Amino acid sequence: MRIIFFLAVLAFPVAEIWILMDLAEQYGGWLILYLLVITLLGLRLIRDEKQSFSGRMMQHLSAGGNPIKALFGSARNIMAGVLLIIPGIMTDILAAILLLIPVNATAQSRPNQQASAANDDVIEGEFHRED
Repeated sequence: MRIIFFLAVLAFPVAEIWILMDLAEQYGGWLILYLLVITLLGLRLIRDEKQSFSGRMMQHLSAGGNPIKALFGSARNIMAGVLLIIPGIMTDILAAILLLIPVNATAQSRPNQQASAANDDVIEGEFHRED
């Protein structure tokens, strides 16, 4: 079992290099442009995730949701960003698969909790201004 895992780990970069060389022969400079754009997108994904992580975590905690979902979503996005930065087509496909995994990002309240207003003295109604 260890040998199979070791061979798979060694075969991945070899296959990645082989695919890149084959595509470089066919598309030339377009492949370099593609790799640069994908790398910039990966960097942008990581930067945006780092900026929005604390806000998303606080939103989950204040809504009584599970912070593990927010943590899993952020880890998934950062992992996808790292995979996009690594040059290669197979890593880009893995990053796209990671980004397509649905994560319920909305915080859900517990089923036994009833929603209460922040201010119980609020009276709802309609008004109109007469000048």
